[in-house]
Amino acid sequence: MKKIQMVDLSEQYKAIKSSVDKAIMDVVSSAQFINGPDVKSFQQELATYLGVKHVITCANGTDALQISMMGLGLKPGDEVITPSYTYIATTEVIGLLGLKPVFVDCEPDTFNISVSAIEKAITSKTKAIVPVHLYGQACDMQPIMQIAKKHNLFVIEDNAQAIGCDYSMNGTLMKTGTIGNVGCTSFFPSKNLGCYGDGGAICTNDDDLAIQLRMIANHGQSKRYYHDRVGCNSRLDSIQAAVLRIKLKELDRYILRRNTAADFYDAAFENIEQLTIPYRANNTNHVFHQYTLKLSDEINRDDLVAYLAQKDIPAMIYYPVPAHKQKMFYDIDNKCGNLENTNWLTSRVFSLPMHTELSIEQQQYIVESVIEFINK
Repeated sequence: MKKIQMVDLSEQYKAIKSSVDKAIMDVVSSAQFINGPDVKSFQQELATYLGVKHVITCANGTDALQISMMGLGLKPGDEVITPSYTYIATTEVIGLLGLKPVFVDCEPDTFNISVSAIEKAITSKTKAIVPVHLYGQACDMQPIMQIAKKHNLFVIEDNAQAIGCDYSMNGTLMKTGTIGNVGCTSFFPSKNLGCYGDGGAICTNDDDLAIQLRMIANHGQSKRYYHDRVGCNSRLDSIQAAVLRIKLKELDRYILRRNTAADFYDAAFENIEQLTIPYRANNTNHVFHQYTLKLSDEINRDDLVAYLAQKDIPAMIYYPVPAHKQKMFYDIDNKCGNLENTNWLTSRVFSLPMHTELSIEQQQYIVESVIEFINK
């Protein structure tokens, strides 16, 4: 049996090797490494796939969030509601821009931001909500958008883990990242749509906002050497765009493969009392960026992860320290409520290998090993 990886990018590459190699060499031959034809084509192709008017590529997903907040005109002191149970990049940029993160709890089943907690956190200083589509499943965007409209708030979707996910908005399927004022994603190699380095993108249906986002990502330029506002230098290079053009064509197949792997895990674990398999909401599809299980209180998570490691099975504990407990935010009063679900989940969840190249043999070995530990 081949060595098990959390994400097996090597095997994934082999399946598209000839196309990727040619695309990279075409860029090298053209010597158009920055903002070349592949960048422009990828932006158009991703916009078509998502069903959105504008895609603006940038250097990484963190930049996508920062550029979006700058483009929306958020000012120091403005409050931004965000889940604490997320990767730190979501909240890091809020602090970087001098904004105030207001952390709210998540739902215990989907792990996504709690709609009721959002409403309780709104004050006169609140300007935006950042829902994070965690682990590959959409937040409940319909009520979130209703709250935003009611209170005149911006919605910035963090879609780094859920690109390709569909959500039923008023009965119409929409891609996550296209529902709010702006959506942000990352093309980090391990993402469902990942490049071979860093990369990110912003999408919006707002024509005027798109102009501002493009300017900010390019030194605030309206045209070369004419800088209308303070911006930054954040670009997706042509080689990464060329890779992403190929992988975008495979994305739906990748999502199907991830769901097949998740179905295998679900069938094996659904009757194990000490485990809770991932919840799947009926108004969205799960694209399984991660396969994350909840453990009952009697199971020692660290011992389980160590046991799996002894058997050469990687397992990850994502976000063991929630954002509201990170040292970078110690000096501000930054949470609304007791974040009970967040605090419990960060101590009780763990993720198993999940990627497009998992074999039945590998998954069977993983499943048997987890059950073996539980039955010890």
